Amino acid sequence: MNEFFTEYLQKIIPVSFNLETAEEFITIGDAVPEFTVKINRDIPKRALLNSTSLALGEAYMREDIDVDKDLFEVLDSFLGEMGKFRVNRGALRRILYTSKNIRSQEKEVTSHYDIGNDFYRLWLDETMSYSCGYFKEESDTLYEAQVNKVEHILDKMYLEEGMTVLDIGCGWGFLLKHAVKNYGVKGIGITLSREQYAKFRKDIEEEGLGDRLDVRLMDYRELKASGLSFDRVVSVGMLEHVGRGNYPLFLECVQSVLKPGGLFLLHYISALQEFPGDAFIKKYIFPGGVIPSLREIIHLMGDRKLYATDVESLRRHYTKTLLCWRENLLRHREEITEKYGREFMRMWELYLASCAATFHNGIIDLHQIVMTNGINNELPMTRVV
Repeated sequence: MNEFFTEYLQKIIPVSFNLETAEEFITIGDAVPEFTVKINRDIPKRALLNSTSLALGEAYMREDIDVDKDLFEVLDSFLGEMGKFRVNRGALRRILYTSKNIRSQEKEVTSHYDIGNDFYRLWLDETMSYSCGYFKEESDTLYEAQVNKVEHILDKMYLEEGMTVLDIGCGWGFLLKHAVKNYGVKGIGITLSREQYAKFRKDIEEEGLGDRLDVRLMDYRELKASGLSFDRVVSVGMLEHVGRGNYPLFLECVQSVLKPGGLFLLHYISALQEFPGDAFIKKYIFPGGVIPSLREIIHLMGDRKLYATDVESLRRHYTKTLLCWRENLLRHREEITEKYGREFMRMWELYLASCAATFHNGIIDLHQIVMTNGINNELPMTRVV
């Protein structure tokens, strides 16, 4: 058994477990082992010293290692120890620190969302919502949770008939379609994904919403020169693509199209502290993606006289959402493997399971912040439940 690898895992996995190779089987820890890690091929020492998550992630993708227990349960047992993971920022500079210009970020965003609508249709729900659901009841289905989430957001925005709404990073458009149909507002969605744009545009035409709803291929930085103006702005799961250093510009662009006293609801994955991101996620899933801390966004809001009226954590809702997505993904394992390959399938299962575990362990969070552009004394004085 590789002594370095044995000691390496022992430092980051706080429970007892087995290690198995073709020649040897040993138990690490004094308690009853909770799972077995099977080593099919050695992981290079240099890779382990550069990045724990990238080395183990690639090893799992390639089946150099495997486990004999549900992947989420295994990851959930030790991802709370990510503070002990190795990260050589110098060696990983090209992965961790990418360009924040428009062209580079457009390429990064489309590399993920333009895999294809057919792929996302397999494991998302009927609303095609690729963000945290809201489980009002334990028995809620994924579809019900996504509808709940949209209604929860729209309730917080205090919409009135005839208002105008902008959705920055609108995805496939369910939130805006729901708002237009049920609240009597007019809306515009912007996205960088051509796949999302094409489906949203088609839905608008087929559902006869063209006089009240529009979607545009547009970067948030283009808003300042757009001449547009809105009563409400919402952004769900898009801030993670903006990049540290661009948050002041993002808020400036939002403010440039938000009427005085207007509401902005920002829904995003957050962190307790600022860090450049996870090497595995940034290399294979979200190139350029960075998770802002809650405090840095709150700090920037004050500088721009954006007043926080509500801050809510939906962390545990995202754990459940991700596990629903993973269940759907696994249901289509053979189809996805046949079309995209076995390594791709294992990569996506690992991504969803590891994110569920990091939310469950509080490594990352999900926050909704409602803010007003300047002071607004006309809103209800009681909080939306």
